[in-house]
Amino acid sequence: MDLEKIMMDLKQERDRLNRAIAALEGATSPRVAEKTSVAAPPPPPASKGGKRGILTPEGRKRLSLAMKKRWAERKKKG
Repeated sequence: MDLEKIMMDLKQERDRLNRAIAALEGATSPRVAEKTSVAAPPPPPASKGGKRGILTPEGRKRLSLAMKKRWAERKKKG
């Protein structure tokens, strides 16, 4: 085996791979830069229940009456 031929082939393959890597990095680097340069707003703090549970007294009364009506209808059917 010719050691110099093997070395030359390996160097050519290395150069080919380096060019392919450079091309891929060039194609993806602007997207990566865009993603890192634009800061996303932080998510709101997770509270127990989120926006649920904000009922006015009138809304609570309407809900109570609606549930009582629903339970009464189920009781009649059952």
